[in-house]
Amino acid sequence: MNVLILAAGYATRLYPLTLNQPKPLLPVAGKPMMEWVLDNMAPIDGIEKVYVVTNAKFAAHFQAWAEGYARGQSRLQFEIVNDGTTGDADKLGAIGDMNLVIQRFGLDQSDLVVVAGDNLFSQSLEDFGRFCRTLSGPAIGVYDVGTLEEAKKYGVVAVDESGVITQFVEKPADPPSTLISIALYFYPKAVVRRIAEYIAEGNNPDQPGRLVQWLFPRVPVKTWRVPGTWFDVGSKETLEEANQLFMKFRR
Repeated sequence: MNVLILAAGYATRLYPLTLNQPKPLLPVAGKPMMEWVLDNMAPIDGIEKVYVVTNAKFAAHFQAWAEGYARGQSRLQFEIVNDGTTGDADKLGAIGDMNLVIQRFGLDQSDLVVVAGDNLFSQSLEDFGRFCRTLSGPAIGVYDVGTLEEAKKYGVVAVDESGVITQFVEKPADPPSTLISIALYFYPKAVVRRIAEYIAEGNNPDQPGRLVQWLFPRVPVKTWRVPGTWFDVGSKETLEEANQLFMKFRR
């Protein structure tokens, strides 16, 4: 199993904080956002390599970070992938970046976990790895935001009694549930190969949830409920909120 971390965005809503620093490397409660992802993914058994896809503007930032982080732990090996883009005008989009890395490194020969580098998790994702090893099809992490009003801000899923997605609606006015999709995905190798098919059909290459919207009518997509606290930083105000919230989760 390989891991692909999406970190090629420019996070213009957070300017000037992200003008010269990539969003996933902004500190939250004393450590970069991406370390909240990786510290909680590291316990998953069977990770062969972590691929971090970024852009030409920030590739050197991630390379320097990875060298320092790797020295602090021995389990994970990193490959920093520069997608060659320099701004929003020429960006490939999240699914475009996924396809780039898969094709460049031949990742369609093994299972793949895809996760956004700006996710904030408070608990280990080891059980996600265990869950994925029981599956023959894809899965997505979901989080219960508690209210239908809050759910309107996200991609919302409805599921059947076995946890398979039956509906996926982006920022709905009338959400079918309080379960939102987050950027944590498992794609077995048979599905990894279909990402090129999605791109070849001319589908929108941005926003990784669009791939799930395309997939679930074609193949059953399971859901896994993220434990503890998950948080999405989208503004300077929510960044400050995250700093206060995650201080209690420091280990």
